[in-house]
Amino acid sequence: MANTILVGAQWGDEGKGKIIDVLTANADIVVRSQGGNNAGHTVIHRGVKYILHLIPSGILRRRKVCVIGNGVVIDPVALVREIEGLQKMGIAVGKNLLISDCAHLVLPYHRVLDEQRELLKGHAKIGTTKRGIGPAYGDKAARTGLRISDLMQPALFSKKLQAKIRENNSILQALGAKPINFCEVKEAYLAAGEKLRPFVANTVVWLHRALQRDRAILFEGAQGTFLDIDHGTYPYVTSSNTTAGGACTGSGVPPHRMDIVMGVVKAYTTRVGEGSLPTEDATLADMLHEMGREFGATTGRPRRCGWFDAVAARYATMINGIDELAVTNLDGLDSVDPIRVCVGYRLEGKRLDVPPSDAAQLEKCEAVYEETPGWKTSTQAAKKFSDLPEAAQSYVQRLAELTGAKLTIVSVGPTRGQTIVL
Repeated sequence: MANTILVGAQWGDEGKGKIIDVLTANADIVVRSQGGNNAGHTVIHRGVKYILHLIPSGILRRRKVCVIGNGVVIDPVALVREIEGLQKMGIAVGKNLLISDCAHLVLPYHRVLDEQRELLKGHAKIGTTKRGIGPAYGDKAARTGLRISDLMQPALFSKKLQAKIRENNSILQALGAKPINFCEVKEAYLAAGEKLRPFVANTVVWLHRALQRDRAILFEGAQGTFLDIDHGTYPYVTSSNTTAGGACTGSGVPPHRMDIVMGVVKAYTTRVGEGSLPTEDATLADMLHEMGREFGATTGRPRRCGWFDAVAARYATMINGIDELAVTNLDGLDSVDPIRVCVGYRLEGKRLDVPPSDAAQLEKCEAVYEETPGWKTSTQAAKKFSDLPEAAQSYVQRLAELTGAKLTIVSVGPTRGQTIVL
């Protein structure tokens, strides 16, 4: 398998966890390079649902090494909880997991700041998960953050933590929030650090040695293109680079060692949180929610739903350099007829073929649709592309044509076996 970057080409929640799980069969190493435990990847195997927040989805396959790279922000207590949860479910977590010593820490004051900032924004809130991810990246950019390497040195960590808590408590008290207890945090984090110590390494050096041995590496993106801090629907974005370039900076693997970029899209569009969604459709959302679909893996919040947005997907292909396309959740449209696809935007009477970068302008955009016939039958038993109804084949081929990438995977259900590889 070639070294592959997998990215979400919409607003996150595209089903990347399942696609990573499928692709890992042909990979040696799976790397997570950005985000924090605000991301949730769901994989169903043998009737068991696994929800992963920090650990790459490749952990569910034997003899695969999973790496949490330097670009990830880590809540150590949450990571220990995730490891122990997997172990209780019979998943081995040992020498098959590595954690970068340069990854930054998410601390309790980050979570409280995240919550307080959302409260202060009122109706203008971003819609964060309140996991402290944004404030943790803020400290990283301000060069005042604490890292895993600090946590591995208890005396140094305690000294730095005390100063940071003192600084942040003054801010929290000004906001009317309860101050953070230094002793409680120190005890909990140092205990988590000792449990994580066996996994900590210089992952950049380890990955380069793996490249020298021609190991196949899969880079697992979190969130989606339009949540990227630079290229997303700012300010309604996450705090890291969710696009393909983030796989390089967040892992230390240079661009010339990347071979393929695969983009994942749903057969329709969803979004959690605030911000524009030009193709949003309440009727489609109600139908999908009634089916038990489209609830956030991390938050449990119902996702906003709309028709496939080819304008956004085509722009995502441009930004990421997407070579191959995986279409998920095709079975979610099995009962829909006709199906709409957004092929352009209209803004103040003008046709747009790329999304405007300004959030206020995007909010004013109206979707321009074309309609395609539905297939009105289940696709969930399809094992190969020719098993799909002709209307379903035409639909996904049209999505690939509009997106500008080669169609390589179609998912028709949540399990590994419900995956068609072209």
